[in-house]
Amino acid sequence: MSTITKTLTDAAIGVGIADDPAALSVFKKPGCAAAIWRRQMPHDVQDWLAHLDPDHLPSGRIILRPDAVPQAVTHLCDMAEMPECAERDWLQADIARMADLFADLMSVAYLRVRFGVVTTNACRKFHMDAVTARLVCTYRGSGTQYGISTDGHDPRRVFQVATGAPILLRGSLWPENPPSGLLHRSPPIEGTGETRLVLVLDPIFDPGEEDAYLHVG
Repeated sequence: MSTITKTLTDAAIGVGIADDPAALSVFKKPGCAAAIWRRQMPHDVQDWLAHLDPDHLPSGRIILRPDAVPQAVTHLCDMAEMPECAERDWLQADIARMADLFADLMSVAYLRVRFGVVTTNACRKFHMDAVTARLVCTYRGSGTQYGISTDGHDPRRVFQVATGAPILLRGSLWPENPPSGLLHRSPPIEGTGETRLVLVLDPIFDPGEEDAYLHVG
């Protein structure tokens, strides 16, 4: 099926657009399948990340309290030997800010924080995650693609979130029914030479049922 892809200037029906983080509260309103914080990363940070050797991009997964995120992210960046500079400081502070914002919005005391360095067609099929909700922010490379499916097939019209703009997505465990039909995927990049750096945050409502571990790859 052919699709039309559109870089985000507006959004699909049922997707809230916020021009500041406080407006992301629209995500919890009935009928809102996703919400996007329409912002731009500082150009110097985006350019620095784009030219950084992929071997020095942080990768890992950990479950922890939001106030422990700054130290954990610093550790991941150190392990990747990411150069210490003002751009790295901005990145680390922004991730901590995302964690606080998302934990407050979802009213949880723990988050699963995952950093992924992507060079293949990871999650290339349109889908809905088996979680309550998820925050995804692409700091390097092409942003998340999404669209509305009315028949279970791929969306006919595909939107793409801008680099550095967080998107909040409802998963299949969100209590509202019926499901919105909003599906998303990682953009297919295999063979292009592109490297993406993606932050994923999931709310953890019962940390006792989760495996709390750190894996650095």
